[in-house]
Amino acid sequence: MNLTIRYFLLLMITIFFAGGAWAQGNNLIYISGKVNDKETGKPLAGVSVEIKGTIAGTITSDSGIFNLRTKNKFPLTLVFTSVGFAPQEYVVKGIESNLYVALETQTALGTEVVVTASRVSESRLKSPVAIEKLDIRAIRETASPNFYDALQNVKGVQMTTSSLTFKIPNTRGFNIPNNFRFVQMVDGVDMQSATLGVTLGNAIGPTELDIASVEITPGAASALYGMNAINGMANLITKSPFTYPGLSVYQNTGVNHVDGIDDAPSILTESAIRYAKSFNNKFAFKVNFGYMQGIDWRSNTKTDQNPNYLPSANPGFPALNGPNNNTAYDGWNKYGDDALAGSNLISLSGLNIDGKANQTLRIARTGYWENDLADPKVSNLKFDGQLNWRITEHAELSYGYRYGTMDGTFQRGNKIRLNGSSVQNHHIQLKGSNYLVSAYMSIENTGHSYNIKPLADNLDLHTGGASDTKTATSWGTKYKNALLLYASENGGSLTSANLAAANQYARAQADQSRVQPGTAAFKSLMDTIININNWDIKSGTTPDAPVTGGAALWQRSRLYNVDGQWDLTQYTKSFNLLVGGNARLYDIIPDGNNFVDFSRPIDQRNKELPNGTFGSLVSYKNIGGFFQVTKTLLEDKLKLWGSLRIDYNPYYKPIWTPRLAAVYTFKEKHNFRFTFQEGYRFPALFEALSFVNNGRVRRVGSLPFINDGLGYLQNSYTQQSVIAFNAAVSAQGNTDEAALANQNLLQVANLPDATPEKITSFEFGYKSVLFDNTLVIDLDAYVNQYKGFLGQVQVYVPNGVNVGTDAGVIAMLDRNRDPTTASGGNSASLGQSRYRVYTNAVSTYYNWGSALAITYNFYKAYTINGNLNFNNMKASNPNDIFVTGFNTPQWNSALSFGNPQVAKNTGFNITWRWQDSFLWQSPLVNGTVSAFNTIDAQVNYRFVNRHTTIKLGGANVLNHRYIQYAGGPTLGAIYYVAVTVDGLLQ
Repeated sequence: MNLTIRYFLLLMITIFFAGGAWAQGNNLIYISGKVNDKETGKPLAGVSVEIKGTIAGTITSDSGIFNLRTKNKFPLTLVFTSVGFAPQEYVVKGIESNLYVALETQTALGTEVVVTASRVSESRLKSPVAIEKLDIRAIRETASPNFYDALQNVKGVQMTTSSLTFKIPNTRGFNIPNNFRFVQMVDGVDMQSATLGVTLGNAIGPTELDIASVEITPGAASALYGMNAINGMANLITKSPFTYPGLSVYQNTGVNHVDGIDDAPSILTESAIRYAKSFNNKFAFKVNFGYMQGIDWRSNTKTDQNPNYLPSANPGFPALNGPNNNTAYDGWNKYGDDALAGSNLISLSGLNIDGKANQTLRIARTGYWENDLADPKVSNLKFDGQLNWRITEHAELSYGYRYGTMDGTFQRGNKIRLNGSSVQNHHIQLKGSNYLVSAYMSIENTGHSYNIKPLADNLDLHTGGASDTKTATSWGTKYKNALLLYASENGGSLTSANLAAANQYARAQADQSRVQPGTAAFKSLMDTIININNWDIKSGTTPDAPVTGGAALWQRSRLYNVDGQWDLTQYTKSFNLLVGGNARLYDIIPDGNNFVDFSRPIDQRNKELPNGTFGSLVSYKNIGGFFQVTKTLLEDKLKLWGSLRIDYNPYYKPIWTPRLAAVYTFKEKHNFRFTFQEGYRFPALFEALSFVNNGRVRRVGSLPFINDGLGYLQNSYTQQSVIAFNAAVSAQGNTDEAALANQNLLQVANLPDATPEKITSFEFGYKSVLFDNTLVIDLDAYVNQYKGFLGQVQVYVPNGVNVGTDAGVIAMLDRNRDPTTASGGNSASLGQSRYRVYTNAVSTYYNWGSALAITYNFYKAYTINGNLNFNNMKASNPNDIFVTGFNTPQWNSALSFGNPQVAKNTGFNITWRWQDSFLWQSPLVNGTVSAFNTIDAQVNYRFVNRHTTIKLGGANVLNHRYIQYAGGPTLGAIYYVAVTVDGLLQ
């Protein structure tokens, strides 16, 4: 369907629901008044004045004056709210003028109102699920450089920084940089990039000036928000142009790489401007512009994930211990040397070492460091605008447009370098006092981005025009010949004494024609490869053969979503009732790499599309609906929730998702919560439909028709068993006879057809405000059970034969185990194909944990806030071949201390953050992430009459270098000064 037609239909659906909002009365009532600070007596500007139960409202002027026009009947209630002051309600019983309202400074804690937990406004203390909130004041006072970095200090939240432009929050385990289980929304718009599989909340989301609050719900939220929100969600809420008019400017200038280790000290800047204006409280608009640029954090960890004791290395040769001598070295941030995955591992057999014949050495190609393949310069430009029309006092129609373009590096199955990748959002919303209908469209274009893994592989193959190393086999042949030559010239044989030196010599000879980073030849070849949309690892065999293997990431997609909710409480007598639903459609234009044209015959899907062309449209869709019932009992001491949702995707059976919750309030201060809920997750777009050539290993989606003609579900061996099998065969001479003698080591995978992932969750919570509203205690505990956990398993398929046969066993031998012979030593072997499959785990996984936060206000507005978090996981079968990637520290904590008014117009905040070490598992890198702790600090001064705040601070002020995930960048200190001018031209 034509894109314009699709969006027009979304617009018509939204406007249709506005039909009942046009009826208006004729009698206007005028209300005016003034709002002052009760403590100082000074007028308060920018106070929100709303009529309770409607969307009508205004704000106070610089002199504290407000004027309202309404068609509501008396009596009516005005609600006054302002950051730093306690909310106040005022009942207007008749025509009054010059009302006087005095707001008190907000000293009570725990009074926040949230909307994300139940999709309606409610007290955070009595939420049916765990929920955290950062409001404008908390954002303003944070010690972090920006509000997005401040999320990692929130109870229960873990942050993964892939780049200055990519920061991914997560809760309760199973963390990955492209997190499919945690949803980020901005004003109801899902920020998940459809094809990249990464959330873009900080890349194209609101600027520092336009963020009103952030609400985070750890744990499953599927019952109300649909599929994928099974780990939690973050809801970013922006400022209304009616409530926050005027001109604001923000400039943050800082420096990172302060130690000069990974790069020279570099200037990091972020600029933003916001302007909003309303007209007679009827029409309003706002525009935002933001731009960030800097030198990115560098991924330069040299840890070897294939040390000598692994079967895929050389455990039998002590002389090759250590990263300098390990011939199967597989560096965390090096590509083209992927020994552990088996894609760049070559076995040299038939060697005589220490007088022992038929010895085998495993060697990996040299590869290239990420620093040589990814430009560290990054930028992020974002713009958004919004038009609002208050049709009546009970209906507001808005249209928003958001555009962002960004550079950066993030980790998926491989490292992806984005250059000029862009996303656009169009959003139409109709909001009433008891209903909400919205429709949005997201348009994605990856620009001139590329995949770092095939870039490195193809650079290795195209070595300066020389034909003798243009394939892995020919490179291995040259390596082996040089190894034997060194032996003959140094004692006549290979021994433990000369083995390390012999391998260093052999690698230097094999790499003689390799293009070197920093040279013009390297730059020219790299530019050529990243502009070829074909990730096949291949090259011609003649010196003048053209480059055919590429690394370009050219993806185009559209997302269409319609959702709505209706509060029917006014039509019920004894309970509150909320109903809603949504429909979503993804359209992907296949690029031949991440997604293929499934309209092509099966035998053509493996073949690349011509460079610069795209395939036929592929669609992926789901629809769902829910209802929620709320009831209060025992004189409002007990509140009960019950909700049920159904979701349907044409590839799966309909899924029912329930949630039950109860909150009991004891002695008005102690709130106890019990929650049971289930959550489901359909495979994400990339998990369902991907068909990626991933450097001699093809990553394939979970839908069963992708398996047609390939056989990886039923006709494959597990990767772990193939590695163990090859280790045993190598020790016995690497012959076909040895292979058949060890075939019992091979384990058939028998992968199931994919089904939705299911979580069953039990939660307990306690919240209390004690000691004259100075102490808040917030405790959560949970137990989750995952069934059908969705992840990746690598398997080996024997080409043209079946598993369990002699031919199928022989096919599992290292493909390049002896490059000096034409057959590789495999008699009549057709070799193997390797697949990394998105599928369900057979085992059940149990995940449990707790989080405790304590906030204490004392002596003249000093505040101490701390949290401690625990998460753990185990499988029902500890020998499961499935790698879950829990990727979460058992313990982490944060502690902050500050005062927004330590002296006149002066505030400060210091935050200490710590987490312990943990195991990181992913298709790209496995390894231990070390424990770390950091300190952030800031001091600020407010020029009240000039509407200006200057904030001087630092993140990780002691510059403790650390990584947040294996293969990720090394993070250091940022020192900055931020200037905010807010509320001009109101």
